[in-house]
Amino acid sequence: MKTIAILATLDTKAAEADFMRAQIEDLGGRALLIDLSVVGDSTVKPDVSKEDVMNAGGSSPAELLEDPSREAAGPVMVAGATKIVLDLLETDRIHGVVALGGTQGTSTCAPVLQALPYGFPKVMLSTAASGDTSPFVGIKDITMMFAVSDILGLNAFSRRILANAAACAWGMAQVERDVTTSRAKGTIGMTNLGVLTNGAIHAISLFEDAGYEVITFHAIGAGGEAMEAMMKEGIITAVFDYALGEIADAVFGVLRASGPERLTVAGKLGLPQVICPGGAEHLGILVSEPNKAPAGWEDHQVVWHSPYVFVPRLKEDELERVAASVGERLAHTSGRAAFLMPTQGVSRYSAKGGELYNPDLDAAYWRSLKDHLPETVEAEALDYTAEDPAFVEYAVEKLIRLIED
Repeated sequence: MKTIAILATLDTKAAEADFMRAQIEDLGGRALLIDLSVVGDSTVKPDVSKEDVMNAGGSSPAELLEDPSREAAGPVMVAGATKIVLDLLETDRIHGVVALGGTQGTSTCAPVLQALPYGFPKVMLSTAASGDTSPFVGIKDITMMFAVSDILGLNAFSRRILANAAACAWGMAQVERDVTTSRAKGTIGMTNLGVLTNGAIHAISLFEDAGYEVITFHAIGAGGEAMEAMMKEGIITAVFDYALGEIADAVFGVLRASGPERLTVAGKLGLPQVICPGGAEHLGILVSEPNKAPAGWEDHQVVWHSPYVFVPRLKEDELERVAASVGERLAHTSGRAAFLMPTQGVSRYSAKGGELYNPDLDAAYWRSLKDHLPETVEAEALDYTAEDPAFVEYAVEKLIRLIED
């Protein structure tokens, strides 16, 4: 029997959570109610009380209720619920989680869901799901479901939405573990951008022919960070970091920017990695008015990736800043790492015939990279473009040698 944990503030959402519990039980499962409320009392008896959550979060009901405030209670309830849910997961007592709430409830439940491992069923029924859900989803596989109406009372409409959310979590929990079982030698994490896709497709085919699986990530901020989170979880065992546009954009604080941990995790974990500065010779800048270039970039080579994404080619001093950031992030790497520079263009845009073609800047970029790369990273220049089959084949063979030797 699959058990689904239901996260809710039962002082205001008791009827709705209890209805979801009944729906899961009707489907043949079991539900476990976890109360995240602080001040009010519930008309439904939870399986995990708010007092249990407070204690697990490092506080006591007496302390929190002496002068209750959302600012004080929020971190405690998040920490407590996270600890409880992870313990239930590790002891195989839950097989999925569904949470429900408005803005406050979603803000409380989302960090708990983000703490769960990839692939574990996690559903958030929220009144906030029709807007920007990125703060709630982060880089995890959270299913956000828009409640449409406020989650406040049962009626013909809300019962159907609540039933759908409950069935969603329960249905996910029915997926058998064997779908994730792999007979591959290992799993390669690979970053990609649209200006590298032909090379990425070739790399996937080569890795698969050699007995490896590949998980590809769109390197526009969250993609690279998700790849590194999977490294920490042990899902990914080696890395082909084909696209570093996230690093370039992080230096200038624009569209594809990644966080400070990007490009550090594989080195810290000692995973084999091959790195290519794909797409890191240009930026992606989101504009509010289509096809209108932002001020300050008039003297750059430019191209439009879409009507809303402006792409300037970086100049020599700007490339120096990107190279310095790459080198700083790779300082954690102690070996089993190679940096390959395709000197004929690091993306389709800067290859011969592309709008950002500029061999002088390519050469300057490589000089800067060589100056900043740590000695623990093998650096090599290859007379190809990043998408040239010969370059991709060399990179794939290099990574397989790092894995298998």
